[in-house]
Amino acid sequence: MRALLQRVSAAHVDIAGERIGTINRGLLIFLGIAPHDTAADSDWLAAKICSLRIFNDDAAMMNLSVRDIAGQLLIISQFTLYARTRKGNRPSWDCAARPEIAFPLYETFLRASNSALGRPVVAGRFGADMQVSLLNDGPITLLLDSHQRD
Repeated sequence: MRALLQRVSAAHVDIAGERIGTINRGLLIFLGIAPHDTAADSDWLAAKICSLRIFNDDAAMMNLSVRDIAGQLLIISQFTLYARTRKGNRPSWDCAARPEIAFPLYETFLRASNSALGRPVVAGRFGADMQVSLLNDGPITLLLDSHQRD
């Protein structure tokens, strides 16, 4: 399971011109799911994300987590995080989980994130054509992979 995190001052997601989710200070998370991912990957990744100290304290040092600052999470499904681009110019998506595997794990990740954060998260709609807007803060952008934990 892969998560691309962006520290944001604000972010929102729209579908067909309708705003379905908005956050203020927090993390925008693009989540990719592979066929071999499990609920344990969801739990580890959610806990890691909510514990990462990537927000500034009063001394302008990155010592605070999204949980510490009472920040928010906006989670967007993003199968393209598993694109293969080695050959040719057209990405291959065969390393991403099929929807029948990915959707239940996406929902598992949402529940794990709610629990790790201690409050509800905001989410896009799995499989939808979404327009995501953000005001990147820093910028701080990190890529986490549940199969590369060291």
